[in-house]
Amino acid sequence: MPSDFSPFDHPANRLALAIFRANGALIAAGDQTARPIGLTSARWQVLGAIAAGDDAGLTAAQIGRNMGLTRQSVQRLVNELQAGGLIGLHDNPNHRRARLVRLTARGREAFAAANAAWRPTAEALLAGMAGETIEAAIVLLGTVVERLTHNADPEALR
Repeated sequence: MPSDFSPFDHPANRLALAIFRANGALIAAGDQTARPIGLTSARWQVLGAIAAGDDAGLTAAQIGRNMGLTRQSVQRLVNELQAGGLIGLHDNPNHRRARLVRLTARGREAFAAANAAWRPTAEALLAGMAGETIEAAIVLLGTVVERLTHNADPEALR
């Protein structure tokens, strides 16, 4: 590798740095939005994963896979949300120990309130951006996630 090589010259590295910065900014904005409702970005994200999931409920491991998080970190959040009455745990006919997580009425209300509070930020965030640009970014990020999660071997990416 040449001595003048900078890791910030590679487009993949610049993209990763931009994603890290965007993630940090989204978490901060989400925390600010959700705080008055009694949520954090992480709790709001778990509520969203549950809301978007199967009506029968999801296990902590399924939520983690859907969100790109470990089961352990999701389980901690599930415990907090259950203690706050936002979710309920239900028997899983397919697995004795992996209980199904479902939103309670209070959880649905909190999720709806967070989404309503986020709406003005979401509108301002995309103001003036072309729909095609937004869709291209969504496709690009989806491809990055797909390649990193399903083809972790660098040789497989070639």
